[in-house]
Amino acid sequence: MLRPRTLAAIGAARAAGIHVIVATGRMFRAVRPYLRQAELRDPVVCYQGAAVVDPGSGDFLLHEPLDLELARKAIALLDAAGHPPNCYVREELVVARQTPYSRAYAEFQDIPVTEVGDLLAWLTEAPTKLVSVGEPDELAELRIPLADELGPGAFVTTSLPFLLEVGNATVSKGTGAAWVAERLGVAAERSVAFGDGENDLELLAWSGFGVAVENGNPRLRERADLICPGPEEEGVATVIQAFVDSRS
Repeated sequence: MLRPRTLAAIGAARAAGIHVIVATGRMFRAVRPYLRQAELRDPVVCYQGAAVVDPGSGDFLLHEPLDLELARKAIALLDAAGHPPNCYVREELVVARQTPYSRAYAEFQDIPVTEVGDLLAWLTEAPTKLVSVGEPDELAELRIPLADELGPGAFVTTSLPFLLEVGNATVSKGTGAAWVAERLGVAAERSVAFGDGENDLELLAWSGFGVAVENGNPRLRERADLICPGPEEEGVATVIQAFVDSRS
């Protein structure tokens, strides 16, 4: 759960009338406990931007899944490469069969996983995204050939080195944040974005000011306007509190 200092910084920002928007690669059900703890009520960007969800009702305000036939192709390619994917259909996470990787992922995310057997036969609805879990070096080797095979309709990225994610090429955390900002009447140039992974590149590119944590992805650090300390030192909370204090 969120640490007291982080909760205090978020609370101070909310009290100052600042919108605090969560943009994550996770499914909504995995991030909902943190939203409740921080008492965040603004729409949350999930699934790398493929969905924007109302935190109170859990309703999808925006949903842009991966094309069904392209998803089927990706599943077949990942299966053939020995990395059968986790498949997200809205708020349900399914796999063809449980593996040590899928079990570890479910424990890491604290969410249930349903085993369905033949995933290609089961899948009749466009999935929100696909995620393969494996050894970082194996996934890194697979990433470029997979992206080449899938073509421009798919967005292939990593959130953590052991996760290879496939989603709709038209969405990212940046597009999700832009949709929420427009809904709230907030201009991009007045926003501050925080990130640590490669999947945060588009988010920082969209924002007026981008902050990367010091232990984050090297490409992200290169693009950032500011580097803050990592999670052990609660660097994000420090920056938020400093910004709030500067306005008082």
